[in-house]
Amino acid sequence: MHDARNCFIQVLSVPVPMTGPAVELCVDRSATASAARAMSTVTLMRRMLVGVLVALAAFGVAGRVALDLGRLDPLPGTAVATVVGLLVAALVMPRTVKPLVAVQADLQVRYEAAVADALRDQLTGLGNHRAFHEDLDRLVATALSEGAPIALLLIDLDEFKQLNDSRGHAAGDRALRGFGRLLSVGLRRSDRAYRVGGDEFAVIMPATDFDSARMLGRRLLAQALQPAMQHEDLQSLSFSGGVAAIPDPAADRARLYSMADGALYAAKRGGRTDVVGYDASIEVVNETDVHGSAAAISDVIARGLLSAVYQPIVALASGRILGVEGLIRPVPPAPFDDVGAMLAAAEAGGRLTALELACADRILAGARHLPADMFLTLNLSPATIEAPEFGSSAMLGLLGRHDFPPDRLVIEMTEHHALHEPARVRERLEACRRAGIRFAADDVGAGNAGLRLLSELTFDIIKVDLDLVQRSASEGPSGAVIGSVVELANRMGALVVAEGIEHASQLPSLHALGVQAGQGHHLGRPGALEDVVPESRVEAGGISAWRQSIGLSSVS
Repeated sequence: MHDARNCFIQVLSVPVPMTGPAVELCVDRSATASAARAMSTVTLMRRMLVGVLVALAAFGVAGRVALDLGRLDPLPGTAVATVVGLLVAALVMPRTVKPLVAVQADLQVRYEAAVADALRDQLTGLGNHRAFHEDLDRLVATALSEGAPIALLLIDLDEFKQLNDSRGHAAGDRALRGFGRLLSVGLRRSDRAYRVGGDEFAVIMPATDFDSARMLGRRLLAQALQPAMQHEDLQSLSFSGGVAAIPDPAADRARLYSMADGALYAAKRGGRTDVVGYDASIEVVNETDVHGSAAAISDVIARGLLSAVYQPIVALASGRILGVEGLIRPVPPAPFDDVGAMLAAAEAGGRLTALELACADRILAGARHLPADMFLTLNLSPATIEAPEFGSSAMLGLLGRHDFPPDRLVIEMTEHHALHEPARVRERLEACRRAGIRFAADDVGAGNAGLRLLSELTFDIIKVDLDLVQRSASEGPSGAVIGSVVELANRMGALVVAEGIEHASQLPSLHALGVQAGQGHHLGRPGALEDVVPESRVEAGGISAWRQSIGLSSVS
């Protein structure tokens, strides 16, 4: 984290106490208001009943008089009855109808207030997710019909999770309230601001073109970074923003949203604390496609359209199978040709964690009969390990469901996803280690992320990327990199596994570099567990034996 951004996350307002006289007063007022409404309803019913009785009595008397007079002369009797009826109506009806009109007006006010509450975020006072999408649909339709421009700014607060973790949710709520107030006072009257969820905000800017919207977004960022220049009671906060507009570059509502979303993520990938306008180089995910991806992944999980296969991990010196890696394949009628497409769809639809945990469940279910002297590895991304659904208790529950010992499970962390919260991941890894679970750094050497993982976390197994392994025999630099990884692993006390071994010619150089184990088509292709690990090849040794054989300390 940059020091310049550390100062942006600060307490923005004084917390409101949730107990004490203030709350008691609110409760008393609420009770009083309820009692008053009940009393007014009883009074209204009494008035209506009395009015009806009086009207019936009056008309009864008038009818009786009319009958008596009618015996003498029909015309005076009718006239008297009509006059008496009108007088009674003039006296009684206003007293009966007026309360009904008042009740109708009160109900209309309450209905409008309820609708407003349903569209308002209770924490910030801004519009909520529902209000945003309803207004965006309506305002874009109006802009298109009138040929007027309209712009959209999507906002994510920077380092908000760290604020919640370090200072607590109360501080996070104060930050959200403060930013909501900054939007309320920092935007033009024509602009509309919303909190669409968590630390995500949106601003709709009617009659605003692309360049003006980008300028307004950056002006708002400047106000957030130095709010004291504009508002003395607000403190600094950093955010990332993405801007798009109709008619340029977007042409409709779906493209407007997806382009602004793409620009937002470009701002986050570029280092945050910036407002980026969409351009053609930014990849856009259509909102309809995102919802479709989420629905497809949910269907795969719900219907169990997943199959587990296993690939052996072999000791290079002895040829003995040390363990297996559990891999997942989608099966028909899943709408995915391969696991890569399935994972990409899950990430796009916000279902990656759910899918990865479902895959782990399927892999463990198929590994019930894995020999006791072998370990099992499975892949989880840093995003899943950072997610609330992951934790030592959750993993122990998953293992218990399949009666699989925790000290035979190794979780591989892939380097293809960035690690956003190293401190949280470190705590969770240590909690899992205390329960017996071990961890591996996967695909080390494929990019900078793997080296970052090794610099920030401690692993029990380090798996060298297959591209680096396949170049190691012919290219000196690749061999030097593997040698450095082996040296680092020796200091950690970790096992080094070379991935992607496809030819026997690769084995001597890897063995000479100090690599202890390997994985690849030459050593064994992925397949059903009973095909990969036939019982005749298994030598009983127990958990302590296999851990010692791969360089890990024994478990008592």
